[in-house]
Amino acid sequence: MKGEPPARTNWRAVAKQSLGRIFWIFVLLATALAAVCYAVLGADAFAAAVERDKELLFDLLPRVIAAQVAAGFIWVLVPRDKMTALVRRNSGRRGLLLAMLAGLITPGGPASAFPFLAILAAAGADRGILVTYITSWALLGMQRIVVWDIPFMGMEFSVLRFVISMPLPIVAGLIARRLPYADTSKSDSAMTDESR
Repeated sequence: MKGEPPARTNWRAVAKQSLGRIFWIFVLLATALAAVCYAVLGADAFAAAVERDKELLFDLLPRVIAAQVAAGFIWVLVPRDKMTALVRRNSGRRGLLLAMLAGLITPGGPASAFPFLAILAAAGADRGILVTYITSWALLGMQRIVVWDIPFMGMEFSVLRFVISMPLPIVAGLIARRLPYADTSKSDSAMTDESR
């Protein structure tokens, strides 16, 4: 309504959801390992490690930002109701097969695969589809075969590895569906939608 003030973002809730327990465990682990590096290898080795980490951060940061922007565009441009309907319609074994094919043709590295994985999770894909997609991307990605397998290992090895690995994403997805643990990805995405 016109007279109502704009809704304020609850930054504490956003920070709590974005920086969960796993984040703080990694921060604690990184701090402990940095202290061990400093104590065992000395200040020079510690400074060299920090310098290499800075270079890695500045190398990865533009890719991560570009991936997040691309994921945001996909999130806004792809109608959520259609994506949700597509995922729900294909939630059985056909869904696993489609997830395997999507992983196979997804180009690029983690910066392109994981934002799409998050979009699938937000659309309501079950954990079997998510595991199948990311396993297929990691094992069967065509760009990996063309850029790495064939030039380094030759055609015969590449075809053999591809054929042997083909059933693995489906098997991983079926196992993921059978594991007895609570799937929090859907409730987390629902909370994110409510907080907007």
